[in-house]
Amino acid sequence: MPSRRTKRGTDRTRLDGEHDVIVCGASFAGLAVARELAGSGASVIVLDRYEVGERQTSACAAPTGWLEALDLEGSIRQTFDELTIHSPHASARYRLPWTFSTFDYRILCELLDDQNDARFETAKVNGRAGDVVHTDRGDLRAPLVVDALGWRRVLGSAPGYQPPDAPLSRGLEVHPSGSGDELEIWIDRRYVPAGYGWSFPAADELRIGVGSFDPRFHVKEPTVRLAEDVAAQAVGYQGNWIPHALREATEDGVFFCGDSAGHCLPLTAEGIRTALYFGIACGRELRAVVEGRATREQALRRYHRFSAQHEWKFRWMLRTQRLVPRVPARALGAALRAMASRRFVDWSFGHYLEIAPPSFALQLSEGGPKRRPSVAA
Repeated sequence: MPSRRTKRGTDRTRLDGEHDVIVCGASFAGLAVARELAGSGASVIVLDRYEVGERQTSACAAPTGWLEALDLEGSIRQTFDELTIHSPHASARYRLPWTFSTFDYRILCELLDDQNDARFETAKVNGRAGDVVHTDRGDLRAPLVVDALGWRRVLGSAPGYQPPDAPLSRGLEVHPSGSGDELEIWIDRRYVPAGYGWSFPAADELRIGVGSFDPRFHVKEPTVRLAEDVAAQAVGYQGNWIPHALREATEDGVFFCGDSAGHCLPLTAEGIRTALYFGIACGRELRAVVEGRATREQALRRYHRFSAQHEWKFRWMLRTQRLVPRVPARALGAALRAMASRRFVDWSFGHYLEIAPPSFALQLSEGGPKRRPSVAA
């Protein structure tokens, strides 16, 4: 388990003062927001209880196009152009119309962090009152505040959003040493009644896990069993809760992105590229405010509308998530084989990528360059 690295002793100075933007959370979404503010002249501070790149909580894989669009190729561990899906009665291999890459979490976060000019501080965010953010190192003030802290939505006002009642999936993963050439998914009720298992090779390690759409179903035993079934050791545990429903992207003057806004796709539980996608959109709206091209209220409305426009896509994927566990095992195997046709794969995976396309990262945003140069360059 990762250890908390909030500053201690003489390094634990008090935080206070005013900024233009406070970004709470320094993973995919928060760093994407900060990236979009580079060169704007704004005073931006990024807060997280862990160091940048310290706490990996997912299989860390994304469409390669997103990593290329954000100049993050240096984090790539392994790239795949095929996906194999297993069911109890059939397996099907899909030739993907775009490639998928596993990556090193710490390296990716550090590369993404290099693209902003924000100040970073380790601190636990406890809440807010108006434009004041409360942390365990003191209070900070800013007219623009972003919550990218994860599914707990720390800066939100709604109480009681907790599993098993909240719309959250649960996932657990192990990281044994090893190698492989196949990106594999198991839709098999022997492991989980509603959900799936996976094996994502990443150069010298395997990322093997089980995700359950039902938060009441414990996933440790099936994760260990899946690892044993593929002749791997169950070591290096990590897990997390995974949202599978959109939430309001703004609330009481705060911008929410990533898991705090439910920006994680149902069915596949893919949340990395959506965190980057909505984080970039949020950062562009904030940039417009700090550069005087929009008011905070206009930015809140536009970002809220942008997120809400994707609601129907998330809704249809959630319907599919609920449907798949009801399909009889033999019918599921037949469906997997039928869907392996090149025409269907190109059509379905093409539409899936367009939910949050990598081209969005390359679009020219008013007031900012098409690609943000590295601050370290």
